[in-house]
Amino acid sequence: MKLKDYQKASLATLRKFFEEARITGPKPAYETITAEPELAKRLKGYAAGYKPIKALPEVPYVCLRLPTGGGKTILAAHSITVAKDAWVEKDFPLVLWLVPTNTIRIQTAEALKNPRHPYRQVLDAAFEGRVRVFDIGDFTQITPHDLRSNLCVVVGTIQTLRVSNTDGRKVYAHHEMLEGHFSTVSPNTPGLDRNDDGPNKGDIRFSFANLMHLHRPLVIMDEAHKAGTNLSQDVYERINPSALIEFTATPKGFNNILHSVTAQELKDEEMIKMPVVLDEAETWQGAVNSAILKRAELQEYADLDREGYIRPIVLFQAQKKGEDVTVDVLKQHLIDNENIDPAKIAVATGAQRDLDGIDLFKPDCPIEYVITIEALKEGWDCSFAYVFCSLANIRSSTDAEQLLGRVLRMPYAKKRKEPALNKSYAKLVSKHFSEAAVSLRDKLVDMGFEESEAEANIEAEQPGLDDGLFGRQSRPRPTMTVELDASEEERRDINIVAPGKIKVSAGDDGKTRIEFTGVPKPKDEERLFQMAPERLHGVLREKLAEFKSKHADDLAPAHLGEEFTVPRLMAHVQGELVFGDTDILMEYHDWSLADHPARLTKAEFDIIETTNTFEIDLDGNRLSISAADSSEQLSLDIDVDDWTPNALVRWLDGKVRDQWIGQAELLAWLSDVVTHLTRDRDIPLSQLMRCKFILARKLNEKIRGFRQMERDKVYQMNLFGPEARVEVSFDNGIRFFDEMYFDVPKYRGMYKFKHHFMGPDEVPTFDSKDGGEEVKCAWALDALPGLKYWTRNVSRHPNSFSLPTSTDKFYPDFVAVMEDGRLLVVEYKGKQLSPEESRDSREKKLIGQQWAKASGGKAVFVMATMERGDPKEVREQVVATLSP
Repeated sequence: MKLKDYQKASLATLRKFFEEARITGPKPAYETITAEPELAKRLKGYAAGYKPIKALPEVPYVCLRLPTGGGKTILAAHSITVAKDAWVEKDFPLVLWLVPTNTIRIQTAEALKNPRHPYRQVLDAAFEGRVRVFDIGDFTQITPHDLRSNLCVVVGTIQTLRVSNTDGRKVYAHHEMLEGHFSTVSPNTPGLDRNDDGPNKGDIRFSFANLMHLHRPLVIMDEAHKAGTNLSQDVYERINPSALIEFTATPKGFNNILHSVTAQELKDEEMIKMPVVLDEAETWQGAVNSAILKRAELQEYADLDREGYIRPIVLFQAQKKGEDVTVDVLKQHLIDNENIDPAKIAVATGAQRDLDGIDLFKPDCPIEYVITIEALKEGWDCSFAYVFCSLANIRSSTDAEQLLGRVLRMPYAKKRKEPALNKSYAKLVSKHFSEAAVSLRDKLVDMGFEESEAEANIEAEQPGLDDGLFGRQSRPRPTMTVELDASEEERRDINIVAPGKIKVSAGDDGKTRIEFTGVPKPKDEERLFQMAPERLHGVLREKLAEFKSKHADDLAPAHLGEEFTVPRLMAHVQGELVFGDTDILMEYHDWSLADHPARLTKAEFDIIETTNTFEIDLDGNRLSISAADSSEQLSLDIDVDDWTPNALVRWLDGKVRDQWIGQAELLAWLSDVVTHLTRDRDIPLSQLMRCKFILARKLNEKIRGFRQMERDKVYQMNLFGPEARVEVSFDNGIRFFDEMYFDVPKYRGMYKFKHHFMGPDEVPTFDSKDGGEEVKCAWALDALPGLKYWTRNVSRHPNSFSLPTSTDKFYPDFVAVMEDGRLLVVEYKGKQLSPEESRDSREKKLIGQQWAKASGGKAVFVMATMERGDPKEVREQVVATLSP
C-alpha cells in the first residue's frame, strides 16, 4: 500500500526525532524538532513541553496525531522499521502493540497474521518475511528462537497489563513454559519480578512481564489518549520499553505530540469524504425520510459513475432500550411507512449481528440501510456508508463521533467526478439548525479535527442556512424562482442538476417551481438545459438572462468562464526544451557515486572501545553502545565466522538506499568505504559490526549530501549559468479556472474582497489569521491600481503555479492579472527571518526575477514585505516594480 504524503511526513518527523534523540537524548530532541518553524506551525498548541515516562526519562516517548480516517494502523506498521533503524538498532526487535479494546485487539492481530493484509505486507517487506505475530493470550508460544530470528509482534490491550495488584494476572504470573528465555539470565539481574512463595521463592519469575523487561520491547500504543494514568506509567516501568510510539486522533495534555496531521491533508489525499453536509429535522420521522431521499439521490450519481462500483449506505443510530425510537421501532418504520424491502436492512447490535459474514462491497449485496446503537463504533469500516442519521441526541451521545467517523472514509480512497459523491451527510433531529451544527462540530472535534477545520467542513443541505454560522461572513446570495409546467418525472431530473444551488419543488397549484440560489455558473446552466425538457428552454433562458443582468456584480470573472494562464519556466538542456524543475534537470545530468570520496574522516565517524561500551564520535557528538547490548545484538544476526567485509557491505546495501543509484554502483562504493575504514583507518571489523546501524545512518547522510551538491550544480548551471538558456511557455503553463480550488477551505474573515478572480466567497483561506500579514498583503493587492483580478496560489496544490528551487518547489503566495495584460506574481516574506529562511528567500527572489525576465515583459515578480505591518508598504513595492 503506497503511503500518502502526510503519512510520509509523519514518519520522516519520527525518524528525525529518533536520530536526534540518539545523539542528544529524547527531551532535547523533542524540544529542538518541535521548535522548527514549519513543525511548530503544524503543531500549534500541541507542543507544550516534553513529558518523559517518570521512571524511564531516557526512553523516547512521542505521539503522532492523525484525525479519524488517517490510517493510523498502517502508519504504526511502518513506524516499527523507522524505530528499528534509527533508535532500537536491532535487526529483529520485539514489539508490544497495545490497543484499547478486545475487539480491536482481535482484529489487529488477525490483520497482522494475514500475509495478504497490507499491515502484514509492510512488515514482511521490511523483515524479509521473518515475522511472527502473537495474541497476548498466546505469549507462552514465544520461543527464544522466535526472538533471535524474527520480528516478534505481541498484540494486547493496555488493560491486560494495567493493574495495581498483579496477583492473578496471567501476564505477571510464573509460567514454566517460558523457562528457556531465562536460562542464561543472571539471577542478580535487576528490575525483574521474583517469586513470592513456593520452592522457587526469591528466584526470577518466568513471566510475560519479565520477558518484556529483558528484551525491552518497542511499544506501539493505539488510542493513546486513554493511556495517561499513573497505572499506565507503572506498566511502562514493569515492561521496560526501548521506546514508546503513540497514535491518537484526540490527544490529551500528557501526550508528547511530535507531528499533527490536519483534516485538510486527509481530504487532499482523497482519504475522507468532506465536507459533511448537514440537514436537521424537527421529528425523527423527518430525519429518516430525508436520509432515505439522500441515499436515493446519491445512488443516481453512483449509477452514472464509471470509476468503481458504489452502493451508498445509510447508517442509522437508533435510541437505546426504554426510549422512543429503538432498533425495532425504527426497522418497523422503515418497512411499514417508508416501504423499504427488509432484505435491504441490516441490524448491528450486541444481540443482533446481521452483518457477520456479509461483504458489503459486493455488487450483489442488497443492504442499503444499517441500524445500530453503538455496535459499529469501532473496528467497522465500510466506505460505502455515506449518510449518518442519528435519532439520538448526538450532543449527549458518547458514541456519535465514532459512528460519524464510519461515513467519512472515501470509497477506494479516490475522489469521484461527481462532487456529491465526495461529501458525507449527517441527518440530525433538532428544532434549530444552529444547535445541530454546533453538535456536529463538537463531534468532529472529538474525532480529532481542529475546531476551525470542523467549522469549515460543515455545509448546510439547505442553501443560506449556514450564513453567519460559526462567525462566517458569507453575504446573502440573490435568489430567483421560476414557475413552469413540468411533470413529476421531469422535476426529479431537474432536481439533480446542482444540489444546493438549484432546487426544484411542486407548488400547491401543481406547477413546478425552480428556485435559483445565486447566479448559476456556466456548467450548472449547461447541465440545467441538458436535463430540462426542450419546450421549457425558452422561458428558462429569458428568466436567467434577466437574473444575470440584474445581478451582474455578483458574477466573478471565473464564474463567467474566464480563464488565464501563468507560463511555466523552461530551460534548454542537451538540445531539448524541458520544464525548469530541478528534478527534471537532474534526469539530464550524469553523475556517479564513484565521483565522490568513499571516506569517512575521523571527525565524521570514529569508534573508541572502552571496557563496557563502544563510544562513537559522530560529527563531534558522543554516542554509546553497551558491550552487553551489542553482544546480544550480534548473537542474533551474524555468527563470528561471517564477520567479513563482504558481509558488512551486503548488510549496508540493505540499509543505505537511494532510488537513483544502481545497486552495482552502490555496492562498489560501500566496499570502498569499508576498505577505507578497516585498512586505511585501522578500525577493527568487529567494532564496525557492532556500530553498523549508526554507520548506515551516516552513509545515508553522506549520499544525501552528495546528491544535493549535484542538484545545486545543475540548478545553477541550467538556470543561471553563463550558458543557461531559459524561457517561459504559455502553452505548457498553469491554467487558472473556476473551481480549481473547490477542495480548499475558504476565507471567512471580515474583509470582503472586490477583485478576487473566483469571487469574494471563494477566496482560498490564508496561512495567517484574519488581519495577519498574509491577509494584509491580500488587502493591498485587492486595492491595487490597474488590477483586473487576483487569486491566492495555494501551496502544494496540484493546480497551482510553482517555480523551482535547488531543493524543492516554490509556490508564490499570489497571482494577479493587470488591466494591461501583464501577469503579477507576489511572494510575501515575513520581516523576521532566521539565516536559513533568509537564504531560502534569496533563492526564491532570484528564481522569481529570472522567470519574470524570461517572460519578455509579460510578467512581473515581487518579493514583498511589511516592516511596519502596513499594507501600504506592499502596495508601494508592487507599484514601483510595475512602473516602467
